[in-house]
Amino acid sequence: MSFLNVVLAQVEHALPMPTFVYGLIALVIFAALGVVVWSYRDVANRHQTKAQAYADAHGAHGDH
Repeated sequence: MSFLNVVLAQVEHALPMPTFVYGLIALVIFAALGVVVWSYRDVANRHQTKAQAYADAHGAHGDH
């Protein structure tokens, strides 16, 4: 056996929970991060007057 196989065999017995649980934990974390990212959608349009004032002050076109 190679060194890598020996290490992987030892690690497999040392895991505190089944391996699919790690995937579930990652899925929950990514879902939570997705909810956070989704909650910031369309934030710029909520402050349209401030955005327009900034665009006017800095010479940007107001057609966006």
